[in-house]
Amino acid sequence: MRPHRSTLRLLGSLLLATALGASLTGATAPRPGATDTTSPLDRIIPAPSSVTPGGTPYRITDRTRIHVGESREARQVGEYLAGLLRPSTGYRLPVTARGTGGIRLRLAKGPYGEEGYRLDSGRDGITITAGRPAGLFHGVQTLRQLLPAAVEHDTVQSGPWTVPGGTVEDSPRYAWRGAMLDVSRHFFSVAEVKRYIDQLALYKLNKLHLHLSDDQGWRIAIDSWPRLATYGGSTEVGGGPGGHYTKDDYREIVRYAASRHLEVVPEIDLPGHTNAALASYAELNCDGVAPPLYTGTEVGFSSLCVPKEITYDFVEDVVREIAALTPGRYLHIGGDEAHSTSHEDYVRFMDRVQPVVAEYGKQVIGWHQLTGATPAEGALVQYWGLDGTDAAEKEQVAAAARNGTGLILSPADRVYLDMKYDASTPLGLNWAGYVDVRRSYDWDPAGYLPGAPDSAVRGVEAPLWSETLEDSGHIEYMAFPRLPGVAEVGWSAPGDRGWEGYRERLAAQAERWGVLGIGFHRAAGVPWPSA
Repeated sequence: MRPHRSTLRLLGSLLLATALGASLTGATAPRPGATDTTSPLDRIIPAPSSVTPGGTPYRITDRTRIHVGESREARQVGEYLAGLLRPSTGYRLPVTARGTGGIRLRLAKGPYGEEGYRLDSGRDGITITAGRPAGLFHGVQTLRQLLPAAVEHDTVQSGPWTVPGGTVEDSPRYAWRGAMLDVSRHFFSVAEVKRYIDQLALYKLNKLHLHLSDDQGWRIAIDSWPRLATYGGSTEVGGGPGGHYTKDDYREIVRYAASRHLEVVPEIDLPGHTNAALASYAELNCDGVAPPLYTGTEVGFSSLCVPKEITYDFVEDVVREIAALTPGRYLHIGGDEAHSTSHEDYVRFMDRVQPVVAEYGKQVIGWHQLTGATPAEGALVQYWGLDGTDAAEKEQVAAAARNGTGLILSPADRVYLDMKYDASTPLGLNWAGYVDVRRSYDWDPAGYLPGAPDSAVRGVEAPLWSETLEDSGHIEYMAFPRLPGVAEVGWSAPGDRGWEGYRERLAAQAERWGVLGIGFHRAAGVPWPSA
């Protein structure tokens, strides 16, 4: 999250449109008359574990079938693949249980793990083999990147649709490769969240962390405390109308994410960042007086009333209802920037709340300030400090890691996607400094936190806070081109990646983003195609 700062003034919409339009010129559509070509096997992101080029390319034609055997899970991935390919190719691409040649999706025992796969391409067809459905799905994303960018069109294109011959063998370095979207400072619709999910899936990310509550808005319906959403969710930063997800909305986000093999991790930030809840119910305040709704961007001023027993009734109701909606293993309880809560009360609160999460079958995640209390057995903490964070604070986190607490690394001056690229960036903040595309890529999670064992690192996550972001265009401008780099940090082994090769592969993604309508920042240091 972030240190205390003065209230930000949002940029005017006309100024933003002008600035972004200038930045995006040439980045949102392919060049007229451009000839799209097949991507080499080693040009994909994230970098795969092993690439062996060779043999005759395979060409998708109107005779191609997608063979999935008798597996229901393989059929689901096959239908997804067919849905990607049919609009641009114009081919029927039937998904069938039997047959040879064409595209074959195969679940089989082997050294693939939960998410690994093998892709074999040659004259007679393409076979993607995996041990689990997630691996098949990731293999499909590799196939997608190996096809010409024109495959992303939703209208028929001329092709040809060729895939180079050879073999890709691949599996991720870390099991946690996530992205966080703050829907509390500004509210994003179900459709906007789904769009982001599709973008995460392209780069094999597997966790969507939704920041569902904060001072500025409560975004999920809770039946036992209905004013949380209807009143606490009625505004946002700058005083806009806000909004909230009904339970059916949330279920649809969870379902859609699961169809892209992403697990939704809901966050209810406690005991601070709670003004929306405090404004909704006076009894949650120690003095029994509800504060007004808040539309600014200060942090650290709010706190649940730790001594009151109703606080824990409230927490249990919220945890119970969200846990029932969430099939994934995790529930994030925040825990950061509780400046208005004494240390004694903070420890007392966390000692009461963490067992409630376990009672409803979920595993606790908290921001790294949770290590100031005693993290529950099996808990994960998310580190958001800077390279220059105080050594004592880093050691507190490292000590918890040595004691068995798992780490998700989200260093703010590396992977906070809401940080400005440079001084000219029209969106975002800069309290953690400027984060250019190389800085977000050129680091290694292993050994990043001194004193923490490498075995404690579960992976990486790229948060995107929304104080200055109001729509999908803003999300994409700040996430791209940095998000694919964070995905590669989480997926690829250190020996398989390096800046000089990555910048070339990143530049090659520009045409695909153009077809997908992703308005990205043409970051310096990357040899983007000319506009």
